[in-house]
Amino acid sequence: MNFLAHLHLAHLASSSLTGNLLADFVRGDPDGRWSPAIVAGIQMHRRLDSLSDHLPEVRAAKQLFTLATRRVAPIALDVIWDHFLARDWSSIHPRQNLPEFCAMAEQNIARDLPETPDNFQHLNRLIWQQRWLERYAQPNNLENVLQQMAQRRPRLVSLADCYQDFVANYSELEILFYRFYPRLMARATEKQL
Repeated sequence: MNFLAHLHLAHLASSSLTGNLLADFVRGDPDGRWSPAIVAGIQMHRRLDSLSDHLPEVRAAKQLFTLATRRVAPIALDVIWDHFLARDWSSIHPRQNLPEFCAMAEQNIARDLPETPDNFQHLNRLIWQQRWLERYAQPNNLENVLQQMAQRRPRLVSLADCYQDFVANYSELEILFYRFYPRLMARATEKQL
């Protein structure tokens, strides 16, 4: 799961949006470093990552990538899942449109930002100012996202080539997303994530 899915599932679970977004910036045990609510959000994010990595649909999705990109497929898939979520937001979360959800999430997280690491604060400025989550809805924006991610770390250079896997397998990836994401939503709503 990437940013939008983590925030959406956290919202459904009434979990800390800050903690769920902050988790990738936290190493080790978060206890005592943040409020109990943020710690619980970090822990939810970690459980969700572990759970989603082992879903049969996610394993099947990895096999749709070429041998050259399969090693980084899990990272690309996180962004791809956010694409389907953003694209179909109005049917997945009909109570609130995506711009309203993003504004709510931004305001919610802004209260905690002063106590977070600088790189997390910088990421938040980019996410909200550049409307990343809303732009995920357009498939061609994923090419840019994957290329930028590939440029940040030499180990991830093959992420730039994942866009072709995404385009070539669009329908299959969409089917797989709709097989597992409603189950995750139900678990979040039932506070089982």
